[in-house]
Amino acid sequence: MTVWLWGLIGILASAVIGLSVKILILQKAAEEIADAFADRLQTDTNTLIDISSRDKHMRHLADTVNIQLRKLRAEYHRFRQGDTELKNAVTNISHDLRTPLTAICGYLDLLEKEEKTETVKRYIDIIRNRSEMLTLLTEELFQYSVILAKESNMAREPVILNQVLEESIAASYTALNERNIIPRIQMPEEKVVRKLDHAAISRVFSNLLNNAIKYSEGDLEITLRETGEIIFTNTARGLNEVEVGKLFDRFFTVESARKSTGLGLTIARHLIEQMGGSISAEYDNGRLSIWIFFQQRKE
Repeated sequence: MTVWLWGLIGILASAVIGLSVKILILQKAAEEIADAFADRLQTDTNTLIDISSRDKHMRHLADTVNIQLRKLRAEYHRFRQGDTELKNAVTNISHDLRTPLTAICGYLDLLEKEEKTETVKRYIDIIRNRSEMLTLLTEELFQYSVILAKESNMAREPVILNQVLEESIAASYTALNERNIIPRIQMPEEKVVRKLDHAAISRVFSNLLNNAIKYSEGDLEITLRETGEIIFTNTARGLNEVEVGKLFDRFFTVESARKSTGLGLTIARHLIEQMGGSISAEYDNGRLSIWIFFQQRKE
């Protein structure tokens, strides 16, 4: 009886050891599939998932995942191709619109030199206003499509944020003066340097200043900190928190904006993110603050 019992125990022990080894092999195969799948999603490669296990069930699972992975890649490449074609189409269309718009504005200039009734003057003013708005939208749309098409072609160089910000404010002097806005500027004496695309950061500051001109009620505070934070703050009681949350959305405008295309802040956000920075908006007690941050990166 004792011998039989020990024999049974030996058989059970062998079965347990065999099952444990089998489970470990299956766990390893599952981990290989999970790691390989995550890697294939992160990298643009045609390499499929392969595992070391010869277990038919795990190999069937790997084959099934590979089938779905092929479909996913095909959809991804089709999406990228369609996205590229759409960007190119938008770029070409916006570029082609420039010529007839320039002609329309030219003929309007000629019409304004002719004798006309008050009614005709009013109609011409309306046409002029709409033409200017369409020209602005076409230009912004063209710039937006160009920016999206050149996401990986930014030139990085040491940029002194103090200097670029001062130049941008000076370039916007006329527009600020027309709105009777005298900006309060706070900058550190030491230079704040970041590796950025000079043209891109200039465009960002220009767009943010234009945004302040549209929404401000006569005040504007611009702060540059040693940490790489740039804050644009102005009173904008015509906004609400819902609208502020949509300021960076494409084509979003509010009623208080004058001649706004809804692309200025969207372009700024794309440029900042492409340069490794961040941008956000806050609204408190009728004051709008737009925060930009460029972290100092170690070489």
